[in-house]
Amino acid sequence: MGYTALYRKYRPKTFEEVAGQDAIKRTLINQIINDRIGHAYLFCGSRGTGKTTVARIFARAVNCLKPENGSPCEVCDICRIEDNIDIIEIDGASSNGVDAIRELKEQVKYPPVNSKYKVYIIDEVHMLTASSYNALLKTLEEPPEYVIFILATTEPHEIPPTIMSRCMRFDFKLVPTEKIAEIISYVFNSSNIKASKEAIELIARSGLGSVRDALSIADMCAGFSAKEVTY
Repeated sequence: MGYTALYRKYRPKTFEEVAGQDAIKRTLINQIINDRIGHAYLFCGSRGTGKTTVARIFARAVNCLKPENGSPCEVCDICRIEDNIDIIEIDGASSNGVDAIRELKEQVKYPPVNSKYKVYIIDEVHMLTASSYNALLKTLEEPPEYVIFILATTEPHEIPPTIMSRCMRFDFKLVPTEKIAEIISYVFNSSNIKASKEAIELIARSGLGSVRDALSIADMCAGFSAKEVTY
């Protein structure tokens, strides 16, 4: 098996592992525990702050048979399905045409195969065309009770108000440098990569609040330094 980038290898699988975003995590966890799941969510924020990761955790948690503190248990029959066909990820940049959204509307009519909910995660949703938004609008407003939409974007100002008003909006903040440094330290230790404290802090600062960017820089530094990553 080929090398896996650090940000992919150590992507969080539970809410507890997600860095920062405490208010967002608490709200979503409470919704799962109290069975008060919404039908449409809008995740906004800079790149690398956890939007898609939280969307994936939430999609698995709402379908988990025995969620633990709001997170997927990882051991039930649903959690053990590697590629759950009831969790559909769509790239808004490449599937932004009205035909793709019309196909989605047709798929929505069919209930989930394995799970309680059918979850659609639409990344970079701001890339959809005006006609695509119009096609999505009615379905987003009154979806079947077994469907959940999670829209993710780095450009919330480009989302039409008609779409935004039908979603619960969550704004993801930049992750503090100290949190990112803790993650890099954990990742280096887990990967048997030696690094000085000063080097880890510099990499964390270079991420500018993005965990993914920081881990990509860490990956490059680890590749450059044969024995130890130094300042």
